[in-house]
Amino acid sequence: MKTSTKILNNAIEEFASLPGIGHKTALKFVLHMLKQKESNVTKFTNSIIELKKSLKECKICHNIADSDICDICADSKRDRNTICIVENIRDIISIESTGQYKGLYHVLGGIISPMDGISPSDLNIESLIVRINENTKEIIFALSATIEGDTTAYYIYKKIKKYGIKISSIAKGISVGNNLDYTDELTLGRSIINRIDFENN
Repeated sequence: MKTSTKILNNAIEEFASLPGIGHKTALKFVLHMLKQKESNVTKFTNSIIELKKSLKECKICHNIADSDICDICADSKRDRNTICIVENIRDIISIESTGQYKGLYHVLGGIISPMDGISPSDLNIESLIVRINENTKEIIFALSATIEGDTTAYYIYKKIKKYGIKISSIAKGISVGNNLDYTDELTLGRSIINRIDFENN
């Protein structure tokens, strides 16, 4: 999509580079921004710059954080005996929105996928193993119901089963092949409550 001005074209291309945003939607965003007060546009752009400059990765669970430790890991009211393993930050947001889980998380940063060149060493698996101690009572796998998700869960299961703690997986109320962030809150919440023993899954 080309317009009569290079500046407008550049802005459209930047918006269109975002996931799921086509050029028509990008044009709509750009025209909307043009109608805003300069202070509102400055506020918008500054928030994006601060997002990139100031946001950190939690040193414990690899969630996003304003400081070295995320709010979930720092919350003394959370159940510190339970760790829920997720693929990415979006999954934490999805699970938290259900209000059904009060434990801690561990973000892998992806799942094992030889086709995409992602091996176990590319994931935050070793830092998970370091976190397991005498207080850890349960590990919950909340990974996507795909071959890659199942492979990742099984790999980690083989690494941690020697610790003798409870290892479970969210119930299969989630359709095979679906990612967690595409699952409605009610189904996801029930899947967490009705989690099942991983070894018998």
